[in-house]
Amino acid sequence: MSRLVVVSNRVAVPDAQSATSGGLAVALRDALQSCGGIWFGWSGRTAAHTADEPTIAQVGPVTYATVDLGRKDYNEYYNGFANRTLWPLFHYRLDLADFSHENYQGYRRVNSLFAEKLRPLIEDDDHVWVHDYHLIPLGLELRARGVEQPMGFYLHTPFPAMEVLLALPSHELLVKSLCAYDVLGFQTENDLRAFRDYIHYEVGGDLLDDRTFQAHGRLVRAEVFPIGIEAGQMEAAAERAMELGAARRLDRSLGTRPLMIGVDRLDYSKGIPERFRSFERFLDTYPDHRGQVSMMQIAPLSRSEVPEYKTIRETLEGLAGYINGRYGDFDWMPLHYLTKNFQRETLAGFFRLSRVGVVTPLRDGMNLVAKEYVASQDPNYPGVLVLSRFAGAARELDAALLVNPLDHDGVAAALNKALIMSLDERRERWNAMYARVRENSLERWRERFLTALRAVPTPLAVRSGADAEASVPAAVL
Repeated sequence: MSRLVVVSNRVAVPDAQSATSGGLAVALRDALQSCGGIWFGWSGRTAAHTADEPTIAQVGPVTYATVDLGRKDYNEYYNGFANRTLWPLFHYRLDLADFSHENYQGYRRVNSLFAEKLRPLIEDDDHVWVHDYHLIPLGLELRARGVEQPMGFYLHTPFPAMEVLLALPSHELLVKSLCAYDVLGFQTENDLRAFRDYIHYEVGGDLLDDRTFQAHGRLVRAEVFPIGIEAGQMEAAAERAMELGAARRLDRSLGTRPLMIGVDRLDYSKGIPERFRSFERFLDTYPDHRGQVSMMQIAPLSRSEVPEYKTIRETLEGLAGYINGRYGDFDWMPLHYLTKNFQRETLAGFFRLSRVGVVTPLRDGMNLVAKEYVASQDPNYPGVLVLSRFAGAARELDAALLVNPLDHDGVAAALNKALIMSLDERRERWNAMYARVRENSLERWRERFLTALRAVPTPLAVRSGADAEASVPAAVL
């Protein structure tokens, strides 16, 4: 079996402390363990200057190659173009997008540097799998350096509608870069449709069938690969967590009161201020629930150097104080707002104890918290998922109570419906969602993408004459 080369923005070399890595890291690591290969990317460290050579660490059959970024490269590539231009744009927040040419040049420079450092590590029959919006130009940079090997790219975020993408000054080169890959993966049909619209109407490419198009001199396969979780592992974690201190303390503190829970990274795309305002509307509209139900919002801090994230933190602190001051009582606090991190197993226990899971992003590629909430439930006494229709997970978990997070009255009504829903209906909805979560597992996502990538002929196969007519042109015009 040919080796796999995985490229992601950040790479954590495994050690004894990283045994509890997230599901995606484990899934990619398992793929590398099975066939051997390289995991390449930023080390997560910054220095005065970007490192001249990658740091190499060998762990079993996997080579970890990481690069320390200089502060200028970090600020322009990561904090700048990736997280102040592409992230808001891909999440339909044009009002927050910063179209700095300097940051764009830094983004291209780092992708070029990564390609330069990665190129000598790639062997003839390798398959390359690049992840996420930070590294869109990497494939084009590798092609320019003579890499003909099959390359795939997976976008974990939404892909914006053509009219939104056109606001990006560099949209043409960004899409041309995507066409340098052989296989493109998207989370939902909406994302794939938006990309195909751009190829058809803006590039004038040929859409050959539902999965294949030709543009910029290349034949590319674009398909939906919805990412998932390992439901059995999450279910087992929830069961174990019920015997641990944190879950037991939470259970004691609740007594007979039902709990609503939201767990999100602190980000404006997650719709947390809108969620707080909807919860306020719920308390206003359905006063019988006052003193009887609380919401716990867990939102670990992230990207604290980016100004927009400082602003949302201040907004949430103000809203939480206002809601608790207005509705709280000496023996009841309506909103528990926490910015600390919890272990995945602890969160699984919290999910199991919560009558309502509130997952209401303004826009999200998938949102695995929705799937984790479902997998953590007690099958005999499951909770209810209130889910934004703008999360990719809504395409699969349509038995949830789907809401528009901007409609505070609608969300408030859904919260009330979730609390008063009969046990029979809760079980029926949960069974339908759990079946989809188990079906679209993390392992299935990984294997479906790798099967598509491995179907692309390698340069050695092409040169030997095998599958020559089916080969994908290597040149990018």
